[in-house]
Amino acid sequence: MIPHPLLSMALLLMWLLLNDFTLGHLVLGSVVAIFGGWAMASLRPDKPKMKKWYLLPKLFLIVFVDIIRSNLAVALLMISGKRRKQTSGFITVPLEIEHPTALAIMAVILTSTPGSAWLAYDERRKTVLIHVLDLIDEEQWIENIKHRYERLLLEIIE
Repeated sequence: MIPHPLLSMALLLMWLLLNDFTLGHLVLGSVVAIFGGWAMASLRPDKPKMKKWYLLPKLFLIVFVDIIRSNLAVALLMISGKRRKQTSGFITVPLEIEHPTALAIMAVILTSTPGSAWLAYDERRKTVLIHVLDLIDEEQWIENIKHRYERLLLEIIE
């Protein structure tokens, strides 16, 4: 009846904290909490099958180092101001990944790295549109994404 009891209880508690504690708000909050739990249950994606889960720390380390390096590069770009010509642009990267969880992880990686943002995924063409703040070599970006992230994700997730 209640697929996510903790979520439903948290929703009810939040409802009561945001509104007056009356019998009507208790009933209405309970209805909202139960429907919220049902909605969350219908959004639950399939669990990925991890082929080589032991490669996850390697992926996390690569992403962590790339985020630090990218933060420094963006900070230097911002500090230098107009002295250096910025060449931001859009690139289309062909992907081999098809699993929704792997695609979501790839989107988080690319968006959490400062200076790049995942904009759109074309399921038909299996390509992703990415905005890059400092685009100097498009082919280098595509090669980095495919070899640093996609290759590892293909190994980790079926």
